[in-house]
Amino acid sequence: MQEQDAVTLQLATLKEVSEIARMSGAIIEHGLPQAWTARRVHAHIRHRECTVLVAKVPQRLAGFAIMEFGNTTAHLNLLAVHPQLQRRGIGRQLMTWLHESAVTAGTFLVNLELRAENIQARRFYSSMGYEECGYVPRYYNNIEDAVRMSRDLAVRPE
Repeated sequence: MQEQDAVTLQLATLKEVSEIARMSGAIIEHGLPQAWTARRVHAHIRHRECTVLVAKVPQRLAGFAIMEFGNTTAHLNLLAVHPQLQRRGIGRQLMTWLHESAVTAGTFLVNLELRAENIQARRFYSSMGYEECGYVPRYYNNIEDAVRMSRDLAVRPE
């Protein structure tokens, strides 16, 4: 990544709700009925137990992540990076920020689901220390299967 492409991470604002929902529909939910509408993203920004984090490069939204924090576990709902900006470490930066927040909050177990067919995402999460722990047939709108992954942040990946 070039110097002018420095990434800034910050909590999402209500001005970014529509763009986050649009990115979710185009990048994550393509081919499925959209579940992550602007209304749902807005609700997660307002929810005390949720973090909606955005990654920005100058003048544009590069990616985002939505995580819910519970007493003992956290759940990554969404993570997306604009296709033209993938493989530049933006997703890793988003996840590192969320992991550090979870540990600070005393939450060490992070769970997520992803499309079973999404090999690139499975590799990414594996590289972040996540392990596959389940398979859910027709998880997405009774159409597509999911893989469950989990990471214990108290254990350093090898």
